[in-house]
Amino acid sequence: MPKNTLDLLPTVQRTLVMLGENIRLARLRRDLSSQMVAERTGISRQTLSALENGFGSVSMATWIQVLFVLGLGKDLELVARDDELGRALQDAKLPTRKRARKTRSAGYTGTRDNP
Repeated sequence: MPKNTLDLLPTVQRTLVMLGENIRLARLRRDLSSQMVAERTGISRQTLSALENGFGSVSMATWIQVLFVLGLGKDLELVARDDELGRALQDAKLPTRKRARKTRSAGYTGTRDNP
């Protein structure tokens, strides 16, 4: 039975490729081989290669596991941390207090001469 594949938006695909390249660079800066990272992560070298090439078929758990193995797990805490758009949308939906209308005393005619 063939796997269902998700058709990714071009922007999403570019983002995955960029993230994969960043992970590859982080691995190389640490002087770690793909075999070593794959073993520490518990995945195959082919899966690590797919991740580093930005393939959308790699699970989110695998991406996160690789980040932790590379010591980049703290970076995940920054995702959606300062959600400016979400906060603006939330603020726009907040109910506004409506002022109670002033009640006029009996006999008020609305003119200055007759208070």
